[in-house]
Amino acid sequence: MHPFIPSSIEFEYESLFRAIANKSGRMQYYKIKKGKKRQRISRSEFSKVYNKSNIIAIRPIQNNSSLCPIQMDIFVK
Repeated sequence: MHPFIPSSIEFEYESLFRAIANKSGRMQYYKIKKGKKRQRISRSEFSKVYNKSNIIAIRPIQNNSSLCPIQMDIFVK
């Protein structure tokens, strides 16, 4: 596993989309607007954002479990 090295460069974004696994291993997807609570979204909505939006950064969420799927935050402008 490669270590994640955060960027020291600040950037502006409108929304953050998060794909994380819950305790049972099922993926859950969220939309988080700046200054707002997170809102759960569907997998199809997350896929649409990932494929068609102006993504400015992707941050991997690392988990030490070998069974954990890929988890990430996507910053959109």
